[in-house]
Amino acid sequence: MTRVALIAHDEKKPDLIDFARAHEDQLRAYDLIATGTTGKRLIDEVGLEIERKESGPLGGDMMIGSEVAEGKLDGIVFLRDPLRAQPHEPDISALLRICDVHDTALATNLASAEFLIEGLAE
Repeated sequence: MTRVALIAHDEKKPDLIDFARAHEDQLRAYDLIATGTTGKRLIDEVGLEIERKESGPLGGDMMIGSEVAEGKLDGIVFLRDPLRAQPHEPDISALLRICDVHDTALATNLASAEFLIEGLAE
């Protein structure tokens, strides 16, 4: 089964919720994981089944990175806020590195997330 991780900085969580609603049928066909707070919001506001990892500040992004290293993820949507990211929010650099090493797709904005989701559907 296709396995996808969903992560968003605080200011981008509403965008990820909207994205998930727009792609709800497709996302329901996937095995989804997310960092703690993002996952809770996706469960509560969209009704998706999500395996929640720790929140980003507690290492949830690193837990997702370990799944990349183990070959368990097909892609990651990490909607990051390049202008207002807070110090407690996950840093994309480690995830970007591990995704590049293991040739795993990583979308960092809505446009690339659309391509990732469309690509996984094919």
